[in-house]
Amino acid sequence: MDFNMKKLASDAGIFFTRAVQFTEEKFGQAEKTELDAHFENLLTRADSTRNWTEKILRQTEVLLQPNPSARVEEFLYEKLDRKVPSRVTNGELLAQYMAEAASELGPTTPYGKTLIKVAEAEKRLGGAERDFIHTASINFLTPLRNFLEGDWKTISKERRLLQNRRLDLDACKARLKKAKAAEAKATAEQELRVAQTEFDRQAEVTRLLLEGISSTHVNHLRCLHEFIESQTTYYAQCYRHMLDLQKQLGRFPGTFVGTTEPASPPLSSTSPTTSAATMPVVPSVAGLVPPGEAALCLEEVAPPASGTRKARVLYDYEAADSSELALLADELITVYSLPGMDPDWLIGERGNKKGKVPVTYLELLS
Repeated sequence: MDFNMKKLASDAGIFFTRAVQFTEEKFGQAEKTELDAHFENLLTRADSTRNWTEKILRQTEVLLQPNPSARVEEFLYEKLDRKVPSRVTNGELLAQYMAEAASELGPTTPYGKTLIKVAEAEKRLGGAERDFIHTASINFLTPLRNFLEGDWKTISKERRLLQNRRLDLDACKARLKKAKAAEAKATAEQELRVAQTEFDRQAEVTRLLLEGISSTHVNHLRCLHEFIESQTTYYAQCYRHMLDLQKQLGRFPGTFVGTTEPASPPLSSTSPTTSAATMPVVPSVAGLVPPGEAALCLEEVAPPASGTRKARVLYDYEAADSSELALLADELITVYSLPGMDPDWLIGERGNKKGKVPVTYLELLS
């Protein structure tokens, strides 16, 4: 008990001495031992590394999991050292809704068939996203988090200890200056030598840890390359899945299919209005036109006895082959149907030009 009381009193005295030294330094009433320029540069680089590592970590977490509630839940599971439960991705949930919608609205209808195909693609996209999140978490987030929760805490602890050793050293210097008697000076000099030794030792330990930041940068660089590799794989998988979906949708007449070109087609300069909507063109896909219609000679086609109708074009449409008629948004054309023709297509006429046009691009008028 006496030992504990003496140690407590000693610790209180040291704390008080450091507090006095720190306060006097702040008011400019005491000298402060400055660290060399190289050491200060190491401190600055370490602080910057910690700062940007935290920001990159947090924003990557947002990228992988945009839902803040889900991020908080995952954080709590990690702190409790429990396995994070498997979570359905947004793509997989969308796929589920589309499949259920197709089942209820009619899986044999054009809309239902397309919903099923898109649902399958969205499910594959969701699976690819799940794999990407898992890989990025292990190869990128975990090393960054380990640095902040491991190496950086060690560096911070040693820096605080160095600060205390520095305060002790400067307090000893101040006592030596104030000492008048020879005995007091001898005691102060002895305390100063001890304090200087402890400060130098702690400065060396801290310096070695700070220089280790270079190794941290090398490790984070490797992790960054792995993150980009996993991200590239993820987007390549998504691209392949969407190409497969596009090819499948192209086999359904009248289905909207995106262009395979990297950029969207510009608005037609001859369009009646620049505000008219422009839909992606339908590329030429094998099997788009039924075999019986492909052999149709449009020059020999005459309007049926039942007559024709006017139609306004809703979107620009680029003809896939010579049997189709290219369309411009907002123009008016004459349309009619022929016996046995696919209900998703009509014959369109503009002047002396004639060709098949998709019904979904038209607004039929009276």
